[in-house]
Amino acid sequence: MLYTRFRLSRATVLVGLLLGACRSGAGTGSSTTLLVFNAGSLAGPMRALLDSFVVEHDGVVGVQEHSGSLEAARKISDLEKIPDLLAVADAAVIPALLMPDYATWQVTFARNALVLLRSASAPPGSGPWTEILLQPGLRIGRADPDRDPNGYRAVMAMQLAGKASPISGLTDQLLAASPPRYMREKGADLLALIQTGDLDYAWSYRSHALMTGTDYLPLPDSIALDDPTLNPWYQRARVSVPGAQGERVEIRGAAIVYALTIPDHAAHPDLAADFVRFVLSPKGQHILTTFGFLAMDHPVASGTPPASLFPDWNRVTSDSFSPSTAGR
Repeated sequence: MLYTRFRLSRATVLVGLLLGACRSGAGTGSSTTLLVFNAGSLAGPMRALLDSFVVEHDGVVGVQEHSGSLEAARKISDLEKIPDLLAVADAAVIPALLMPDYATWQVTFARNALVLLRSASAPPGSGPWTEILLQPGLRIGRADPDRDPNGYRAVMAMQLAGKASPISGLTDQLLAASPPRYMREKGADLLALIQTGDLDYAWSYRSHALMTGTDYLPLPDSIALDDPTLNPWYQRARVSVPGAQGERVEIRGAAIVYALTIPDHAAHPDLAADFVRFVLSPKGQHILTTFGFLAMDHPVASGTPPASLFPDWNRVTSDSFSPSTAGR
């Protein structure tokens, strides 16, 4: 299945935002709910984006549902709960789980990096991060890889560490150091356990650490999934996760990129399109950076977005998305 990739210029986004503002439902005298399903790591910034957006759209109320990205997508595919907008922590999720039956396009809007959150009560450690994590007795948390990209990205990072190291069985050792009893539904749930000292370390995102002022251990670029130029290396890591209707799909490693879409049959697609333009605007991107995210200099759209979504699309490449190639 072939989806065409486009690149958005800043000028295009600004023009689109202005046009979208002219089409807003201000002054109608009735309340309209803009329902957003978002990844747990987007809880804070998405709230701030919605609050800023509704100030300029009279009668609009922004409502969120937080969950792991995979769970959010399966609400649509398995439960047929359709939001106005879906925002996920991995640009591989929408093509793998929702295209083409529930969505026909997506656009990237932010980047992030893997880090290891560190509790104030964690025992001191020095040396490479792998040696620190393999100290006996540590409590190391991670998210559920079947529910949250944070969880399967942690597994990918451990796979990459094993591939880069001469130590035999390093990946298995790292996985054993983060057993299921320290696993939580989504990465955001681990933060409180770090803050209370119930965990020593937790696989998380740079944005979580910066938003909360939590101490963290940075990871090398080859592990942190933060450098798009290293995608050929990241792709050596692969995980299998539940897809739509219970089948398993393979996700390949890639730099951390967030994406959003307006699902088919959304109740308020025009309003959602206005919000997409706002997220991609300089103001929206600034809000994301204040929450520790890395802005997208050139948001990239994949698939077949409606012609009315943006006034102009500059075509740059074509790519093919399917469950086996999602995450390229």
